[in-house]
Amino acid sequence: MTKKHKKTHRTELLDIYETIYNTFGPQHWWPGETPFEVSVGAILTQNTNWTNVEKAIKNLKENNVLNAGKLHKLGTKKLASLISPSGYFNVKAVRLKAFLSYLTNHHSGSMTRMKRRDPRELRDELLTVNGIGPETADSILLYALDKPVFVIDAYTGRVLRRHGLASDDMTYHELQELFHTSFPADVQFYNEFHALFVRVGKEFCRPKPRCEGCPLEGFGS
Repeated sequence: MTKKHKKTHRTELLDIYETIYNTFGPQHWWPGETPFEVSVGAILTQNTNWTNVEKAIKNLKENNVLNAGKLHKLGTKKLASLISPSGYFNVKAVRLKAFLSYLTNHHSGSMTRMKRRDPRELRDELLTVNGIGPETADSILLYALDKPVFVIDAYTGRVLRRHGLASDDMTYHELQELFHTSFPADVQFYNEFHALFVRVGKEFCRPKPRCEGCPLEGFGS
């Protein structure tokens, strides 16, 4: 990518950010009381909506098991029943167990210890955990551990493609590099920008777009 293209992408991305920020304001995302809760939510939100995840997390809290030690000891079947509102609960129980084993074996069950590690090393490790792909790994890094990694999800990719900033064949890494090469590594900015993509994606840039009234209507045309 040339310097000219970088500058163009940066300008266009900033225009998008300022437009949707001025429309929606700060998003205060990701909802979660602790880094561990955010990490659990990042795994549970795969292939479902956040309302269902909230119900599953509520079950864990009401049963007083929402911490690494208790969940690690909890049986997989019991865990699956508690997180059933999130959908695909048997699969997600196995994935949560894999993450809990990783957290216990590599960081003594402590998110604080995990946070002290280099983000590139952490990302490589997380991607070896069963059921954790780039989006989930980056969500944990950014939202739970305050690491400056931009999260690419379906909403972000859809908005970028529909407004001419990305092509259909761009990989996760290539989409992520649009942000990493355009902006300084800034946790708060990455957090807010991604959250705003989620907001505009949920309300307007759906699989079947609802362009009328969208703050980005006409952008890039």
